[in-house]
Amino acid sequence: MASSKRIKTKYPGIFYRHAKRIGGNGDERVYYIVFKKDGKVIEEKVGRQYVDDMTPARAAGMRAERIEGKRLSRKEINQQKVDAKKAKTDLWTVNRLWKEYKKNNPGLKGIVTDENRYKNYLKPNFGEKEPKDIIPLDVDRVRLKLLKTKASGTVRNVLELLRRICNFGVKKNLCPTLPFTIEMPVGSKLQTEDLTPKQLESLLKAIEADSNIHAAHMMKMALYTGMRRGEMFKLKWKDINFERGFIALIDPKGGPDQKIPLNDAAREMLKVHPRYKRSPYVFPGRKGRKRTDIKHQVNRIKIAARLPKDFRALHGLRHVYASMLASSGQVDLYTLQKLLTHKSPTMTQRYAHLRDEALHKASALAGSIIEAAMANKDDEKDKVVNLEDRKR
Repeated sequence: MASSKRIKTKYPGIFYRHAKRIGGNGDERVYYIVFKKDGKVIEEKVGRQYVDDMTPARAAGMRAERIEGKRLSRKEINQQKVDAKKAKTDLWTVNRLWKEYKKNNPGLKGIVTDENRYKNYLKPNFGEKEPKDIIPLDVDRVRLKLLKTKASGTVRNVLELLRRICNFGVKKNLCPTLPFTIEMPVGSKLQTEDLTPKQLESLLKAIEADSNIHAAHMMKMALYTGMRRGEMFKLKWKDINFERGFIALIDPKGGPDQKIPLNDAAREMLKVHPRYKRSPYVFPGRKGRKRTDIKHQVNRIKIAARLPKDFRALHGLRHVYASMLASSGQVDLYTLQKLLTHKSPTMTQRYAHLRDEALHKASALAGSIIEAAMANKDDEKDKVVNLEDRKR
């Protein structure tokens, strides 16, 4: 137990008491200082012999600083620490804004993807900062670092999430706006695969020859409907309305639920597609659970068809579907956007040149028809003139 007995030292205003040693056996000295301030006698503990390495000389120096107002009391120092901790929790850092953003948006579509982006890329770089303290160089470093290993579209999504979080804070009056505009990656590496008629014929033969009906039918489904791989993984039989001719897409790429037409080609394929009593999924994985991968199987078909190495076996077929419709000249870009369930027309614009080519061909055809008609008219004139000559 601590002793209440005060033991003086040779230094004025410095004494100690004995107390049980912290982290060891026996006792140790606990030093105190005594001085007057504003007419009051003040007694303060300044430290322990072993834990704080306190000596009478050090205590005397601290007493002098307290008298001169150059040092705060232990109580004041502790209070400063409490205040600093409290102030830190009051700051609307990006971490705190992200938590509040999720609370205000329950059931947010695509939250799992956003959570991964935040955890892997935003939290390590911006989590402890307030938006007002983020500078353009901070964002530039993250953008350039990610572009070394990630597609520009991925980097754009990461930076867009940061902007969304900060804009949420501004909207809720929790923080000031970013002092600059986030620069998004330029020169998107978006791939738009296409197949020549010969390549498409080769692929269809390889699909028919493959033994894995799920891989074969998923590739056909992508060609017939333009569905994404993830949408086919999640597709359940109850999402297909054979009677009305629609397919419901649940949570497509983090967006609102959509529906796309069920065309005759897809309908006929699904009629012969196997159903599993224990699974609600159209293309189930192991034990009837939702499928998570089919890369190996579809790549085998791609190789058998001798398609280019950089052609993506499933997503590439979605582009083939879109390219065929755009180049037909019979589908406008707005309709194509709806069929592909793009959130904005920006993504659909990549097919604009194909539609333009089809329109040019159609326009040229119109010109040819008119020219032919005019040529026929001239021929008829010649015939009339010849007949008149004969009468003479």
